[in-house]
Amino acid sequence: MRALLSTPTEDGLAAAELFDERLSGGLTYNDFLILPGYIDFGADKVSLDSHITKRTKIRTPFLSSPMDTVTETQMAIHMALNGGLGVIHHNCSVQEQAEMVRQVKKFENGFITDPMCLKPTDTVHRVLEIKQTFGFCGIPITETGKMHSKLLGMVTRRDIDFLQGSADEGKLLSEVMTTNLITAHQGISYSEAQTILRQSKKGKLPIVDKDFNLTALLARSDLIKTRDYPWASTVQRQLLCAAAISTHEEDKVRLKALVDAGLDVVILDSSQGNSLFQVQMIKFIKANYPDLEVIAGNVVTTEQARSLIQAGADGLRIGMGSGSICITQEVMACGRPQGTAVFKVAQYARQFGVPVIADGGIGNVGHIVKACALGASGVMMGGLLAGTTESPGEYFYDNGKRLKKYRGMGSLDAMEKGDAAGKRYFSEGDKVKVAQGVVGSVVDKGSVKKFLGYLTTGVQHGLQDIGVRSLEELRDKVTAGEVRFQKRSASAQLEGGVHGLHSFEKRLFS
Repeated sequence: MRALLSTPTEDGLAAAELFDERLSGGLTYNDFLILPGYIDFGADKVSLDSHITKRTKIRTPFLSSPMDTVTETQMAIHMALNGGLGVIHHNCSVQEQAEMVRQVKKFENGFITDPMCLKPTDTVHRVLEIKQTFGFCGIPITETGKMHSKLLGMVTRRDIDFLQGSADEGKLLSEVMTTNLITAHQGISYSEAQTILRQSKKGKLPIVDKDFNLTALLARSDLIKTRDYPWASTVQRQLLCAAAISTHEEDKVRLKALVDAGLDVVILDSSQGNSLFQVQMIKFIKANYPDLEVIAGNVVTTEQARSLIQAGADGLRIGMGSGSICITQEVMACGRPQGTAVFKVAQYARQFGVPVIADGGIGNVGHIVKACALGASGVMMGGLLAGTTESPGEYFYDNGKRLKKYRGMGSLDAMEKGDAAGKRYFSEGDKVKVAQGVVGSVVDKGSVKKFLGYLTTGVQHGLQDIGVRSLEELRDKVTAGEVRFQKRSASAQLEGGVHGLHSFEKRLFS
């Protein structure tokens, strides 16, 4: 009896057995469960760090989809602040998309090496213009109005708060600027500069050289962001930012503008990524922007993945027709059930050290855990994030419910707004537009900050139940067959949801 109890048992199926297509066909997230493991740690100890490209790591495996009703400036900023990554859509002009990237990169700076400067002969009116346009008014005043010129003073909000009349607006900055400054010398470490700024209780800390020329600036607001968002996805103390482009010749112009704005990761946006156009674009990017990380796709087969990995892709995006507003599988008869697609492509790409992102079909926390278990390093979400405060668009009411518009990029509605949708589905030149998406609405979810906190905690608890302390350990144990799975019948799926009640209220978090 003791010998029997000391021998480990094995339930369920290994992932490779579960996804044997000759036995199971194609599976999606609802078709299986992960069997629980042994818990000897708290959920707060679970690490969600994950590489979404060969070199780029984020603190939580969440990406927002490049859709014009999901990701613009505010979504991209808050995704990065909360440890994920926002991918800005390209259904807009080159200038608009580049400006969105620029705003994300300027949101948090560390040492600001190119702050806006003014000269003492500028007027209060110029400061008020900057405040209205950019939202700040803490501006260093130098002899020439440029960096690397002698620092003379600072103009802050306190200096201009009561200078709003037309007569006041004509005053020279030399008359209103603060000249009693606390500064730090060039070469100071970031942590030492933070300490000085904290102790001084000032809004800005100018960094000067031995001749008192301005070389950099540190903002108190950035210290507060560092304190409030310890999981923020950053590179060189700026928020990580990704953006989507298509694979047409004119997109090379768009790409240059995005790179000049500070882009970190580019997503090649296509419903079917295995094309000559995408292969050529990957090679162009690698030749001209070798430091820029490229996520290619979309793909659902290992052969599609092989072409893009061979071309030089740093990451892959998996999914075709599985999104809640996508009708590609229905209209085009092409695609693959998302669970099978993620597992097969992830296992193949793993051999080359290429991370994959599960894009589409994510409807709840459980789907995120399952996608990561099947090998995804991250999940891309559209419908799950649409309806949050930070998503584009205005709220409206229908039958007492507060809603926001949400549409697929393959919908006729999106195609009529810009050409990105047509390019994504290779239909920009068609006389008759064939929709591969629909237009709908989603319920208000509140701020994405609170919603991402719920997703993060939920995924941590999911990994705790499985008995793994990190996403990397989860993927390793799935590959080794140590994490086991169970296929679900239709009755089992019904049993696993709310059932047998006259009525119920489903509140996901508080």
